[in-house]
Amino acid sequence: MHPALKPFVFERGGHTVRNRTVLAAMTNKQSHADGTLSEDEIQWLEARSEGGFGIITTAATHVEKDGQGWEGEFGTWSDTHLEGLTQLAQNINLHGGIGLAQLFHGGMRAPERLTGCQPKSASENELGSGLGQSRAMTAEDIEGTIRAFGLAANRCEKAGFQGVELHGAHGYLIAQFLGASTNRRNDEWGGSQKKRTRFLREIVNNVRRCTSPNFLVGVRLSPVLASCGLDLDDALDTLQQCNEMDLDFVHVSCWDITETGIYNGKEEPYTTHFRNVLDEATPLITTGGVWNANDAHLAHRQGAAFVGVGRVAIAHPDWPRYLSGNAKEPKRPPFDEAWLVKAKLNPTFIAYMRRWDGFVSD
Repeated sequence: MHPALKPFVFERGGHTVRNRTVLAAMTNKQSHADGTLSEDEIQWLEARSEGGFGIITTAATHVEKDGQGWEGEFGTWSDTHLEGLTQLAQNINLHGGIGLAQLFHGGMRAPERLTGCQPKSASENELGSGLGQSRAMTAEDIEGTIRAFGLAANRCEKAGFQGVELHGAHGYLIAQFLGASTNRRNDEWGGSQKKRTRFLREIVNNVRRCTSPNFLVGVRLSPVLASCGLDLDDALDTLQQCNEMDLDFVHVSCWDITETGIYNGKEEPYTTHFRNVLDEATPLITTGGVWNANDAHLAHRQGAAFVGVGRVAIAHPDWPRYLSGNAKEPKRPPFDEAWLVKAKLNPTFIAYMRRWDGFVSD
């Protein structure tokens, strides 16, 4: 049996995952302007649970109204979102999948044209393209956002999700606090890497206070992030501190799992570096360029307990079946519209995928 098809039991709550495949969080722009989930987005995620994924992670969902990063993004900042969240969680669970909501705030990447507010971040940072600067968050702002993450997690638990993934990767607000170039504060929220990690630590602590003892909480981190001034040493310093947090998993977000970096004089894949630093009892998810069974085997050999996929899951809702026995290779791009409609992408999502070179055929 492929290692990614073996079940896994989380210590917290005894949550049993039927296999070790993860639908990674992906932007799809299918929901409504008020942050409520659309039926299209619910059906898209439900199809991946029906297709056999062990863990189904939602697209990033903003915990404050001013945290929206793009059009069609659903929210978790209001009780008005509970009805859709409940329907989504029920539909994921109906087919045997574990549902995780990915909580985030866009920070300086939450554009004013969507939120009506000047973007906020750890420090004043240039937004680019003549868009001005973000404003530095006040201590009150920081405490308010930490509370918002806890309230959002509480809504997700009420809705029936088994847990949440905190989005600390890809240059959004948590990553902006972690990075030395985007966080230039000289108070208790900036300075050393330990101080820059305090924002994440307090979010984890508050999510724990706002949810039950059986609720799963994990974090997604980038191994390097030039846009925020985060190098591999910084990322692994942050990971060391994650070992002291009450986390159920860590997700290392590689763009390509074959990419390597040097840490303590040794060159290894990013996944392996993370596995070596992460507490051995904490499962590691890795993502990045995984397409077929051989790629998933490589992720396992690098030290990942779970293998996450993005693009292949867009076209193949039943991707886990390609890992069994003598299964054929999953078809690669381009995909025509009929294929993607069958895979439960709506016209907005298909149009968005046309921005990915060669994914959608004309």
